[in-house]
Amino acid sequence: MISFAWPWLLLLLPAPFLVYFLSPKKSVTSASLKVPVLLPGVDSKVSAAGQQNLPIWFAALIWILLVIASARPQWLGDVIEIPTQGREMMIAVDLSGSMQIEDMRLNGSQVNRLTLLKKLLGEFIERRQGDRLGLILFGDDAYMQTPMTFDRKTVQQMLDESVIGLVGQKTAIGDAMGLAVKRFVNKKESNRVLLLVTDGQNTSGKISPEQALELAIAKDVTIYTIGIGADVMMERSLFGNRKVNPSRDLDEQTLSKIAKQTGGSYFRAKDAESMSKIYQMLDQLEPVEQDQQQMRPLTSLFFWPLAIAVVLIFLQMFLMQFTNINFTKASNKSQQGGES
Repeated sequence: MISFAWPWLLLLLPAPFLVYFLSPKKSVTSASLKVPVLLPGVDSKVSAAGQQNLPIWFAALIWILLVIASARPQWLGDVIEIPTQGREMMIAVDLSGSMQIEDMRLNGSQVNRLTLLKKLLGEFIERRQGDRLGLILFGDDAYMQTPMTFDRKTVQQMLDESVIGLVGQKTAIGDAMGLAVKRFVNKKESNRVLLLVTDGQNTSGKISPEQALELAIAKDVTIYTIGIGADVMMERSLFGNRKVNPSRDLDEQTLSKIAKQTGGSYFRAKDAESMSKIYQMLDQLEPVEQDQQQMRPLTSLFFWPLAIAVVLIFLQMFLMQFTNINFTKASNKSQQGGES
């Protein structure tokens, strides 16, 4: 439907007519009806034609269009539900060098940890309708890749575009936690959740995980930690294949401590199946109940009547100029005929 932002301006529509009818009328003498002829030999009828004005309805149409444009017409769209139930969830992803270890299988192929993480975490992000999501990438340092937003596609895209070693080869778990706590909006009615995914231990950063844990507890941030990496992997050597533990550097004790003291949980992702189950469990987090909000998109339409009015004004100017040119030509012809 069409509505007006300033409908009271429509009261100006009859203004020119009121001025015309209410203004005092001057007495008109017979002399005032005569058209002055400044050039000898010019017919008075030709002179009057040159001074003829455009119809009154043309000017009235321009006035109506300008008033309508000033009232700011706008198209009111259909009602759209705004997702207000949910959490503020920050996702911190480890991009250290160890994430390139190929100890995971995806669709029958051997892939590295980050590839599997992008696939399953991307599906998890897609399901987080109603949550404000943010993305932190950490290695030697922690960086805010995507601030808090309802735009899940952007968060997912930024995750897909991340590469191993983008922020260094080490692991700054404490910096990632501290940056996440700092970026949460101070809303008491919102659950503030940090999902921390790593495959190692804190080897870099300006603050330790213990210091960041104190900040998280003070700000009432719930942290869910995920340790990613297989327990057993076949490794080729000069003496043949041997079994190794590719997750020997994973600090499960610290990750469990962080999750437990903030009211969260620690999960161990050894393969695609276990990681998928972890995200399904995280999907069961209860959102904060809030009043449902609605919005109706507005599309401004004022430029349409304004553009038409401008075109009509230029058309009027062109017609007046064209009339004056014809009047001048007629005057010249009349003058030449009088001289002859």
